[in-house]
Order: sequence, then C-alpha cells, then structure tokens
Amino acid sequence: MFNDLTSPLSFLASRRSGKPRDMVAPGPDDAQLADIVALASRVPDHGKLAPWRFVVVGAEQRDAFAALLQDAYRDEKPAAGRLEVEAIEQLARQAPTLVVVLSSPRAESHIPLWEQELSAGAACMQLLNATTAHGFVGGWLTGWAAFSPRVRGAFGGPGERIAGFVFIGTPSRPLDERPRPAIDNVLSHWRI
Repeated sequence: MFNDLTSPLSFLASRRSGKPRDMVAPGPDDAQLADIVALASRVPDHGKLAPWRFVVVGAEQRDAFAALLQDAYRDEKPAAGRLEVEAIEQLARQAPTLVVVLSSPRAESHIPLWEQELSAGAACMQLLNATTAHGFVGGWLTGWAAFSPRVRGAFGGPGERIAGFVFIGTPSRPLDERPRPAIDNVLSHWRI
C-alpha cells in the first residue's frame, strides 16, 4: 500500500521522519508490526547473517524503561539536574510503538564487521520505509541512551550495540520537510 502514493518513486521522494514526541495513537497492531519487521529484514546482508535484532518495548514496559533510563543517566552523569533527567525519562514515553534495533554482528563470520554494521543501519532505514508504507510515521533516534553501557546491557548481549530507537505512531500534525543536500554537494564522478 504505498500510503496513498501513486508510485514507489513518489513514495521514496516524499518519505519523511516524524518527531517521536509528536506521534500519537494508533500505532501498528501486532500483525502490522510483524509485517513491518519482516519487511525491515529484507536488506542487503552479505553472508545471510541477519546481523541485527529488533526488540519491542511494549506499552506496559514503558515505566520500567523510563526508570532504567533515569537510573543509568544519574549513574553516568551524577551532576545532572532534575530537568535533564526528566528529559531523558521522556524518551521512554514517546510514540505508541518503540522498537529498539540492535546491531548484532557475528564475530565468527568472515564477513567484515563494517559490512554487518551497515546492514543493521539498512535494517533501521527499511523499518522506517515499511512503517511509512503501512500508513504510520517513524522516527529513528540515538543520542546518549544508544551509547550507554547500562541501557545497551538491558537490550543486548556481548558484542551487540544499539543501532537506534525507532518510534512508530500516527502523526499529530503534518510532517515538516527538512532541508536536503544539493545533489552537486553529494554526487561526483570519479576521475582518473
């Protein structure tokens, strides 16, 4: 269903991320979310390793996630003020659906780690595309929480890293278009 767009090209040309703080219900139901994740798994994956995982933080788990974020932030930044800690706690409460995407490389593989990490990034992007195709909006965030050892440990095992927190919901207002780079600034032709 390309979200009422007439072609895959117009879909790609108009896809935008939403701000998780501006997302409202509904989010995808269980069947829609399973389809979104299945579509997100259709990314380049040298060696067929699936070097990524998706972890859903359910609505009933948001309070525990908020507490984890607050505790980890206070431990790592003991001088943090109340407003700073409250802002960190709000990350847990944004949007109806939260999927934590983990880079889960296979160390035993001959496939370079960099290629496996790129595949995890592609899975995040494809998660956003699949979300949009299902008529929802998505936002991919990282920030402090993605790099906190304590937060990472709550989701992943040794060698895994948080590739991003992908929030999914319905936009509460029209999405903003952001400036895009001029093609001449990002496209060149190799010259010998």
